[in-house]
Amino acid sequence: MGAKPKPRTVVIVALPGVQLLDVAGPLDVFAEANVQAGYPAYALFVAGAEPGPIRSSSGIRLMPDRIVDRDFQEPIDTLLVAGCPNAAEVPADGSVIDWLRRRASRTRRFGSVCSGAFFLAAAGLLDGRRVTTHWAVADMLASKFPSVTVDKDAIYITDGKLCTAAGVTAGLDLALALVEEDLGRDTAMKVASQLVMFFKRPGGQMQFTRKGEAVPAGRAALQELQRWVAANPSLDHSVASLATRMELSPRHFARLFRAEVGVTPATWVEEARVNAARRLLEFGNEAPKQVALHCGFADADTLRRAFNRHVGVTPAEYRKRFARITEVPARQH
Repeated sequence: MGAKPKPRTVVIVALPGVQLLDVAGPLDVFAEANVQAGYPAYALFVAGAEPGPIRSSSGIRLMPDRIVDRDFQEPIDTLLVAGCPNAAEVPADGSVIDWLRRRASRTRRFGSVCSGAFFLAAAGLLDGRRVTTHWAVADMLASKFPSVTVDKDAIYITDGKLCTAAGVTAGLDLALALVEEDLGRDTAMKVASQLVMFFKRPGGQMQFTRKGEAVPAGRAALQELQRWVAANPSLDHSVASLATRMELSPRHFARLFRAEVGVTPATWVEEARVNAARRLLEFGNEAPKQVALHCGFADADTLRRAFNRHVGVTPAEYRKRFARITEVPARQH
């Protein structure tokens, strides 16, 4: 029987305020891979910025195995940076950023979970790359680092040796993909089965986000119009109809709406109708045809196409995952 390969060193950098699951989730996937592989395929370490416990966002403290820029003599195979809820606003420690910049180039692969992408971006490691992060901070990452292409729907993305994951539990998805890359599909599937997780999660982040909801914007009269549209999604909301309600010409209204709201009236109306459909799918039992009718779509097929465009899954798939569970009354004897 041949000798087993040397364990791959996996390091997860956890900074103050870290989201605990960003660290624990991927580590559990790699640890289970060791079990399913039958040998230590991975050597796992948590790295902190300084000695002593790392206080997580939940208040739980982690004790780091190593300290960045100090305790790493051996090569790092996989380097991941965990996210923090305030990563977008709090400047990262300069010495940590310098260390990430140096060490990333010497790893086989590196990446981030959730808002950990901000630390890699600050180190210049995401320039010209396609990445993902939590949907709630994706626009902020794109704005702060314009040389980075941010896909806010992806669960995880691999771009060469760079790998990035969306929010929190997506770190498990990314780690599982890395296990599949290293140890093969069969081992990865056994890991997914043991951890009761999807081998390949259906859909993207858009099904979870509410950030894309059509929020009123612009001057007061436009906001009032948008609230009226949202409250009455089934009515005729053509540009001509909305312009008449605003007592403007269609051309002037369309130009004004785009300038102040940032999207065309048609786009905003479609978003508002999709949001209305989401609520009906979550809290009602109506057939797709009736949902379409109540929300201003011509038919169930038009609803399905618009829903898929904005949410990333079909109305039927969305209902399965997000419908409110209602109690069945007990049978009277």
